[in-house]
Amino acid sequence: MESPGLQIPLRDTPTQTPRSSFPSNIVGRLRDNLVFRSKWAELNGAMGDLGTYIPIVLALTLSVDLNLGTTLIFTGIYNIVTGAIYGVPMPVQPMKSIAAVAISNSAEFGVPEIMAAGICTGGILLLLGVTGLMQLVYKLIPLSVVRGIQLSQGLSFAMSAVKYISKVQDFSKSKSGGDRHWLGLDGLVLAIVCACFIIVVSGSGEEGSEREGDEISLGGSERPGRRGLRRIIASLPSALMVFLLGVVLAFIRRPGVVHDFKFGPSSIEVVRFSKHAWKEGFIKGTIPQLPLSVLNSVIAVCKLSSDLFPGKGFSASSVSVSVGVMNLVGCWFGAMPCCHGAGGLAGQYKFGGRSGGCVALLGAAKLVLGLAVGSSLVMVLNQFPVGVLGVLLLFAGIELAMASRDMNTKEDSFVMLLCTAVSITGSSAALGFLCGIAVHLLLKLRNWHKDQPCSTIQCHGIPWRESQDP
Repeated sequence: MESPGLQIPLRDTPTQTPRSSFPSNIVGRLRDNLVFRSKWAELNGAMGDLGTYIPIVLALTLSVDLNLGTTLIFTGIYNIVTGAIYGVPMPVQPMKSIAAVAISNSAEFGVPEIMAAGICTGGILLLLGVTGLMQLVYKLIPLSVVRGIQLSQGLSFAMSAVKYISKVQDFSKSKSGGDRHWLGLDGLVLAIVCACFIIVVSGSGEEGSEREGDEISLGGSERPGRRGLRRIIASLPSALMVFLLGVVLAFIRRPGVVHDFKFGPSSIEVVRFSKHAWKEGFIKGTIPQLPLSVLNSVIAVCKLSSDLFPGKGFSASSVSVSVGVMNLVGCWFGAMPCCHGAGGLAGQYKFGGRSGGCVALLGAAKLVLGLAVGSSLVMVLNQFPVGVLGVLLLFAGIELAMASRDMNTKEDSFVMLLCTAVSITGSSAALGFLCGIAVHLLLKLRNWHKDQPCSTIQCHGIPWRESQDP
């Protein structure tokens, strides 16, 4: 199967195909990439990335006055375009390192610095993609190291999710408060019920409706009643239902939020940059973000997509170019720096996303909200139950971490777990990556030395000493 990557328009047309049909073939392929595999499943899968997207966007909006309306419009366009190009639920996520710097140091790292960091990061990724260097990096990095990055990122998401569920959160300061109350519209009981509901509906992520064991009893005869009930349960859009419940509870928690809506899009303005903004953005934002973008937003995404969608693989160069173009366009107008992320892809797949139509639908919703209510939507997001967001993020993190279960040798598992441990405890994917590469090379050197033919001395001892013995 041909790849649906960004290089589609550059492919040579077969000699037997009329030249005039070439554009129509491209349009047809892009249209096929947006076709739903299952209407409810794709709609449900679109919710799988919101556990990451909403908290970071909300925190940036409250702490540094990010233009939420502009961000919704641009990220909505990104979703639609990438869904049409790739044909898989390719996520559009915030650049987490840049967001973390901005939230923790909002007084000195404002919108100009955030956008400068996004532009610099996007420019470097675009250069790596166009020159083909990113594809070379993708081929050289061992699978065990990639799995270590995926496992560390998945566990990091899961730990953040548990923190969202168990602790009261202040997103404007990126801090956790006291223990969350058991009862209430954002209590522990609500989060636990939502988690149990998703587990009952989705299980551990297997294709429940396609398993023969669900349709055949131990005696070999089918049980139509049980089969029908399980099919109905498996077809429920669990993530969508949980998200809609959160929206309803947000309005119940503060009914007057309806009066805060200002209809119409927010004004889109070009960001003004100073030399100081470029300097601070590059040093404090781009330098820590770049390793994470290369490893998790490009390398890990390409590997995970080839695992989840055999035959639909696309090059690391195309993904790198995609991330670069997004930020070189949107950041000039104040849209949040974005990238693709393995966690978002895993989350959308977990809840049923199988085609580009999944993220295109999410993008259309963002675009409509950005044009209809703009930045005033932040009032609703601020009342959204954080525990519910934590539940969605928890399952996305677990799904990403489970991608590492294919390590079959003890050596590969050793490298993967060491890379994971360093990444989590050192809070740096780059540090974990370097340690994983170093250990992988040391093990290869050790094995190479063991495989060398033994020398005369090693194989036969030291005969000259025996001749000198009396």
